[in-house]
Amino acid sequence: MANLEYEHKYYEQGLIYIAGSDEAGRGPLAGPLVVAACILPMNYQNELINDSKKLTDKKRRQLYEIIKRDAIAYHIEVIDIETIDKINIYQASKLGMKICLEKLKIQPQAALLDAMYIDMDYPVESIIKGDEKSLSIAAASILAKVYRDDLMIEYSKMYPQYDFEKNKGYGTKKHLEALETYGITPIHRKTYDPVKTMLLPTLF
Repeated sequence: MANLEYEHKYYEQGLIYIAGSDEAGRGPLAGPLVVAACILPMNYQNELINDSKKLTDKKRRQLYEIIKRDAIAYHIEVIDIETIDKINIYQASKLGMKICLEKLKIQPQAALLDAMYIDMDYPVESIIKGDEKSLSIAAASILAKVYRDDLMIEYSKMYPQYDFEKNKGYGTKKHLEALETYGITPIHRKTYDPVKTMLLPTLF
């Protein structure tokens, strides 16, 4: 269960503003990457906050509003498909985290990132499965996930055949069948298979 164990290490050094950052949407074939960062109040408690993937949609949405209300600062950044295809998803995740940390209305004194490291002017700690361990990262994961889900629901209205409101851009059977039948949309990632293979010129 996510807790403040990692944050306390910095609290004990006299640091107050500890940012957590995470992303949503590294794996889907379609849609943008969404990255979030937030600073929770010192010693903040909410035992319901956890890795967003382990929560129901209803619970995530309730916590999304609570986190936005309670956070000292938060920022959500959307990295578009063109950037993902140009610099790759790993670099896009790093870019998104850096932008989020820089755009927080309060400058962090340390940052906890989910399985990622970026160079900042303060301590940065990369935590494997950080969204399961750190409350700050878990809160950021919820912000990113809900925001991205809502984007994909809006895209589903533009491209109803692809079932984006349910699959959120992941390669489900219905999504892959729609790709075969209707082709590639502007929000598909051109560097991801099978989209990448579909774009290869046919050789005779």
